[in-house]
Amino acid sequence: MINTKLTNKNIILASGSPRRQQFLKDLQLDFTIQLKEIEEIFPKNLKGKKITEFLARLKASPFTNLKENDILITADTIVWHKNKMLGKPKSEKDAIVMLQNLSGKKHHVFSSICLKSKDKDVVFSDKTTVFFKNLSNEEITYYVNQFKPLDKAGSYGIQEWLGYIGVKKIKGSFFNVMGFPVHKFYKELLQF
Repeated sequence: MINTKLTNKNIILASGSPRRQQFLKDLQLDFTIQLKEIEEIFPKNLKGKKITEFLARLKASPFTNLKENDILITADTIVWHKNKMLGKPKSEKDAIVMLQNLSGKKHHVFSSICLKSKDKDVVFSDKTTVFFKNLSNEEITYYVNQFKPLDKAGSYGIQEWLGYIGVKKIKGSFFNVMGFPVHKFYKELLQF
């Protein structure tokens, strides 16, 4: 059904994330990847999903020459903990501190996706709550040293070792924690 709805559509993913690229492949979508550098700055008064919605739309803004049959996809994900955004860590030391702060607590993961064509755009979001067990410093250091999670919001991938041993439960979409709420994306793409 999805392939017939998207016949003659040129799907463009503006993301270097290997996970997002894999999700589109797994949905059996034909797409190209186009990346445009943009400084991810947002107004300081934004909180939670308002940040990811703003950034997903901002990432779509450089694409000004879309053709009639183009559908552009941009996305953004953050970890939200104690009323503060945790993005990608700046260093291994930063990653260790982030994970120490998340240990034994719950946090929220917000992801937003922007779909843009020549004539319109739509932004939608999802929220997942993640509950971590108490992580030992040994577990945190091992994970950061072995898995180098410097490209991941909140310094972890739920689909990796730390997710296996550290996540007690989640409320919401597992794939949203990986940075792409696939179920919402599928629904919105069919309606776009």
